[in-house]
Amino acid sequence: MDYSVGLDVSLRSVAVCVIDANGKRIFEHSVACEIEDIQACLHDLPQRSCRIGFESGAMSQHLFFGLKKAGFNVVCMEARQVNAALAAMRNKTDRTDARGIANVLRSGWFNPVHMKSRDAHAVRALLSSRKAVQRKCIDLANEVRGLFRIFGLRLPSRIDQASFDERVRPIIEADPDLSQALLPLLDARAILYSAYRELDRRVKRVASNDEICMRFTAIPGVGPIAALTFRAAVDDPARFSSSRTVAAHFGLTPRRYQSGEMDNRGRISKAGDRDVRSTLYAAANAMMMRSVASSEIKSWGLRLMRRKGRRRAVVAVARKLAVVMHRMWADNTEFRHRPLEAAMT
Repeated sequence: MDYSVGLDVSLRSVAVCVIDANGKRIFEHSVACEIEDIQACLHDLPQRSCRIGFESGAMSQHLFFGLKKAGFNVVCMEARQVNAALAAMRNKTDRTDARGIANVLRSGWFNPVHMKSRDAHAVRALLSSRKAVQRKCIDLANEVRGLFRIFGLRLPSRIDQASFDERVRPIIEADPDLSQALLPLLDARAILYSAYRELDRRVKRVASNDEICMRFTAIPGVGPIAALTFRAAVDDPARFSSSRTVAAHFGLTPRRYQSGEMDNRGRISKAGDRDVRSTLYAAANAMMMRSVASSEIKSWGLRLMRRKGRRRAVVAVARKLAVVMHRMWADNTEFRHRPLEAAMT
């Protein structure tokens, strides 16, 4: 007999529900969120006939590889689909959620989530740390700007982050009231900016030592941050059967609502990894607005911008960049800068 095991995972505990092939409950328990405790709870079930499922979340990586190593058949399900199924239940508790997850697993109405490798998560952690420190530096700089306005001081609209300290510190030191309040803030920002520079160097070092990232950076507008972000998010190009699905996976394709005679196309879905979507948008914007190198994608984007406007054109180019980068990775090919007609002459 086949058994479906649903796990409703929280930070410290896991609600376990086991049902058979007919949907009949076998047992329900609540155990600590540890591999050994879950394994002990399922000790009486045959591993070959037992399938474990849970929705994607913060603990997914730990549980997936830990239970897989213990010999279980494990599936991580897309959280959006699981939440839609659980929303139909009258009461929401950990116990009922585990029962609903088990039934979703038994029915097969779910999309499995690709579990990224440890190397990919290490790169994503490095990118997240860099971005977090960068945001704090910008927040502190904006705080200084806001406090300056109270005293009638107005900084230029654009100051490079590297020269912010040397531009602002003399102004603060000239006023005793400002010195008492803002010098510690400026010192804290200087320390954070030093940490950001170190993290930025580490990210660029990792990208420069990776063959795939160096191939991506040959595309106009794609820098080491965008290349490394895309590489870590995709992890394995073989998990996409078609390059066209990559853009949809990262939420760069329009939503569609069709019912009867109604067929509306909306804005992009914004599903998937937000960081990948924003970096691809920034790369597309850099290709069209700042890069001097010509390419077929850029020419197509500029023609589209004249008809549809800048924002729509940049999104369309970002969508095409995702497809092209995946195809380059999957086929082990280089980016062609010239249009096809020019390359053939």
